[in-house]
Amino acid sequence: MNMRLLHSLGRSARKARRLAAFTLVEVLVVVLIISGIMLAITQVLDSARVSRDTIHNLEETQLAGPAIMDLIERDVRAMITFDLPIESLLRVKNRVVSGLDADSLDFITSTDSLAAWDVERRASSHDYGEVGYRLRPNPQDKDLLEVYRRESFGVDDKPFEGGQFVFLHDRVRHFDIQIYQEDGPDADSVEDWNVQQGETEKIGLPARLEIELTLELAPRIQREQVIFKSVDKRTITYRRVIRLPQSLRDALAGPPIPGIPEFAPASGATTGDGATKSGASSVGGAGGGGGGKTGSAKTGPGGGPATTTVGTGSLGGATKSGN
Repeated sequence: MNMRLLHSLGRSARKARRLAAFTLVEVLVVVLIISGIMLAITQVLDSARVSRDTIHNLEETQLAGPAIMDLIERDVRAMITFDLPIESLLRVKNRVVSGLDADSLDFITSTDSLAAWDVERRASSHDYGEVGYRLRPNPQDKDLLEVYRRESFGVDDKPFEGGQFVFLHDRVRHFDIQIYQEDGPDADSVEDWNVQQGETEKIGLPARLEIELTLELAPRIQREQVIFKSVDKRTITYRRVIRLPQSLRDALAGPPIPGIPEFAPASGATTGDGATKSGASSVGGAGGGGGGKTGSAKTGPGGGPATTTVGTGSLGGATKSGN
């Protein structure tokens, strides 16, 4: 009886142990579920990271492009033409670097310099000098260009050469400048300006400039997981139209020449023999009215005391008589 009871108890214990364990199929199902959850979480995090980097690249490029165009427009609108040779005012050269448009722009302006200059062992900045924009190949990517701002302290006999270069951007795909001699929708553009020696037509100042700049999005961090294919690389193009004032171009045809005004004989003046000589003053009042003052009348050498009369004009003068 006891042996039978012990055998039954052992069998029950073995059965209980079998029911308490996990089967291989159950373990595999659990591992598969956990793997699916981890894969979904990884994809969500990776998508969030890509979106963050894309937004950062868009913001960076959208800030860099307008900043460069604003800098160019500020320099062009501050261009100086007074007392300068007409062949040293502006030069635009059509250039191609590494198969990409890389035009150059040089002129003389009155904006402040971006770099510091060593003048008598003191760091100084100038507000009058040569300025230009140049592009060169990007040493890290042959499909991109770098843009620099050239500036020189003061003006020398070679206004389109020399100076030092300030880095602006390193992911430029296109930089093109079109020059228009006349303003209007039907005007024809030219690609070069003041390039050839002895140029007679494309010299001086044009009516307007149209500048086009294309930038490529930059990766947010170096060697990030997001890899842009050549066909998927995003670019943003900026265009700016800069019209030069007509007064600035008219000043080249006839520069202002200072002179001394001439005055007509005064009204009512007498000659030495007692005759009266009439005339009007050519000086008007501040408001553009008639003569600011009338002439004086005085007797001959043998007459009585002289009387001087000053009339009221647009300057508000008073009448004064003296004996």
